[in-house]
Amino acid sequence: MNDDLQKRIAEAMRNPQNVGELADADAIGTVGNSDCGEMLRMWVKFKDLNGKKVIDRATFQSFGCETAIAVASLATELIRGKTAEEALSLKTEELAGELGPLPPMKIHCAQLVEGALRSALGPEQKPAPSSTPPSSPTLLDSFTRPKQGGVKITFLPRQNHPE
Repeated sequence: MNDDLQKRIAEAMRNPQNVGELADADAIGTVGNSDCGEMLRMWVKFKDLNGKKVIDRATFQSFGCETAIAVASLATELIRGKTAEEALSLKTEELAGELGPLPPMKIHCAQLVEGALRSALGPEQKPAPSSTPPSSPTLLDSFTRPKQGGVKITFLPRQNHPE
């Protein structure tokens, strides 16, 4: 990875945006990459704007490398104000935003974010629960305790990438 990209990732990591669970989210998407053990969950809340349903806010939690966290932070800002269709039309490289082009060994990080977005907004999306209990489980709790209900985890296809 070049020094310029590492500086941009470090800058995004100093002040990551939209980290954490989003109470009363309208949609939740979760993906994991079995090759490297990274997992990412994204929450999305919509609002009505001039008769259009647009993304008001998106947040995320990640078990992933700094690049995945930086891309998720930038992507949650990028999709704000877009319809689900507009957000889903963004290409993997667009989600990386101001990080710029990622090297081949880090493209899977942006694909992880894209996968979580598709899991939340895709055609088979499951609405988020209508009420969140006062002490919501953390992302770690969600993966370590059996859960009843409909959280869908999508494992991304295997890819060869050195880390």
